[in-house]
Amino acid sequence: MSDKPAEQQSDTLHFLDYWRVIRSRKEIVLAVAILVVLTGTVYTLMLPNIYASVSRISISEDAPEINPFSMQQSYYSSYNPYFLRTQFEILQSKPILHEVINRLNLQSEWGKDGEKLPRDVAYKILKNSLSVFQQRDTTLVVISVKRDNPNEAAKIANEVAEVYHDSRLEISSKDSRAAIDKIAEALKEQRERMNAAEQVVEDLRKKYGIAEISGEGSVDARNMRLQQLEGERMAARREMINKQGALNILEELDEEGLIEQASYLTFDQMVMSTIQQIQDVDVQLSSLEADYGENHPEVQRVRSQLKTLGNTLSQRITALRNGLKTEYILAKNMFEALDKELEEERTSSIESQGAELRPFRNAQTDLEAEQFIYTQLNAKLRQEIITLQIPRNPVEIIDVAEPNNRPVSPNLFMNVLLSIFVGLGAGVGLAYFIEYLDTSIKTADDVERVLGLPVLGLIPQKVRPLVEEGPDSEHAEAYRVLRTNLAFTEGGSHKGAFCVLSGGSGEGKSTTVFNLAYVCAQQGEKVLLVDADLRRPVQHLILGVSNRFGLTNVLLRDVPVEEAIKATSIPNLHFLPSGRLPRTSLGVLDPKRIGELISSLKTKYDVVLIDTPPLVGISDSPIIAKETDGAILVVQYRKYPRDMLVKAKQMIETLGVNMVGAVLNNINVMRDDYYYYYHSDYTEYSDYQQNFQDESVTDKSA
Repeated sequence: MSDKPAEQQSDTLHFLDYWRVIRSRKEIVLAVAILVVLTGTVYTLMLPNIYASVSRISISEDAPEINPFSMQQSYYSSYNPYFLRTQFEILQSKPILHEVINRLNLQSEWGKDGEKLPRDVAYKILKNSLSVFQQRDTTLVVISVKRDNPNEAAKIANEVAEVYHDSRLEISSKDSRAAIDKIAEALKEQRERMNAAEQVVEDLRKKYGIAEISGEGSVDARNMRLQQLEGERMAARREMINKQGALNILEELDEEGLIEQASYLTFDQMVMSTIQQIQDVDVQLSSLEADYGENHPEVQRVRSQLKTLGNTLSQRITALRNGLKTEYILAKNMFEALDKELEEERTSSIESQGAELRPFRNAQTDLEAEQFIYTQLNAKLRQEIITLQIPRNPVEIIDVAEPNNRPVSPNLFMNVLLSIFVGLGAGVGLAYFIEYLDTSIKTADDVERVLGLPVLGLIPQKVRPLVEEGPDSEHAEAYRVLRTNLAFTEGGSHKGAFCVLSGGSGEGKSTTVFNLAYVCAQQGEKVLLVDADLRRPVQHLILGVSNRFGLTNVLLRDVPVEEAIKATSIPNLHFLPSGRLPRTSLGVLDPKRIGELISSLKTKYDVVLIDTPPLVGISDSPIIAKETDGAILVVQYRKYPRDMLVKAKQMIETLGVNMVGAVLNNINVMRDDYYYYYHSDYTEYSDYQQNFQDESVTDKSA
């Protein structure tokens, strides 16, 4: 076993360490879990049943079902990513819910003793009962209402859908009517401005004697000639530019380029026919050269024919170029003549009209602007009137809510299941918290890590003196292991004088030392059990002998030690009682006398085991332990804090006492898997040893 100091031990926890905590505290875990489950179940059963009803509606942006002005009103089909989210909020807004409360008279329905519920309270109840969400990848909106009455839940869900539907229609028509009224008012004002502008134009026309030609609009006759000349001039200029462009292209191309692009520059039938003949003859020439060679007479003839066609095409294109040049010159002359005439006419018009006509032109421009605005307003008014008259349905009720008699809450199964998980979690958490607060020794590893002592034995719970349980007790093997491990300590032998110590009272020290003495005696060794716990002796009670004379009398030299030692009913086991403690114990535990006594006893017995009082609060144990060959510290499982045990060990080591090891006592083997299997191994080994002894007796008898 390891004897490393505490600081050298690893503090790393394994998964099994956590599981061991749960196993050791399973009563707490189960108690908390059961309490939480019972509480959750009772609470669930006490809750009223809640029923849910659902209605579905389809929401679209406000637009007429048939839009006769789709080209002008393309914004109706535009996508608004925030539209549905906005409608969710409107569906749950106060105006909608207040109207639902009024229509269904919920203030009276939900009131008590005939009193109406305040509207704010009714609104909060309705708000908490309502939930709105969108079905994925659709424009469908689900309106869900949860109430303790299924009929009421269905009625509220349908009413919310109806109120929202009516609200959308009312808002749409209200906005349209307001827009029509505004447009009509603006149209009336615009008509007055247009009439005033017309009157100004008419007054100026009469004032300056301006002649106009009536048609689609009033036109000044003197301007018609200018417009006609401007049109003819522009046409002549386009003709001149076209001829010039074609002529420039023809002049930039060489003979070969002219032949290649002639079909793109002209549609002359002779040019097109000649080009086709050249292509056919060229194909024929290539075929003849491949069949007969370049010097064949037929090849020479076809080559001569091809040359003649090329000359003809060049002559025709040259003629076209000359003709195009002539046309360009004529077009240029025409443009220059028209330009000159237009300039003369414009000068004459300006001089004839003079500066006095400018107010008329300005007034006429203002009139045209007012007429345009009036026309647009009039068209918009007619459009809105027609659009308002077209049916529209921005909200369509898809599914009508129906009463659902199956409650959606409370869900007993889910609540119980949740309570189980919460209870187990709370129980485990409480177990770990208690384990965190518990600083006692729990495992053999704790003994080695905290105290730095090897563990000589693990003693299970509820062990009595073996003299009562008998030599075949299942607990006897634990003490045999203790005896064996004592032989493998640093001293190398279990023989000699050993004192058994404990940090505090009630750790099972007296039972441990007695059972160890019992096992040693059972193995044929001559054993002396000394009860040195002068204040609370118990060994004489276990053996059922008198405690009138004993160790105190020997130390006070009242009687010799041989007379104080008593034989017991257990073979090889002798007992030295504690004796009665005198009124003044001063000088009883003299180290010199104790040392002499122990030395003399070691010569007469193989093993001397001394039961001592607890270390904390009493100074007797260190005095006795110092004179022995070694001390065994008994530590009770999950009892005293580690700090107390560490201080007790330090007190012993300060005096130079040889601490041979520790015994972990009173272990609850059923709460810890590790100790359970350890104890099972003890039991199996004991059964095996008993069977072996029975077989040996049978063989000897035979």
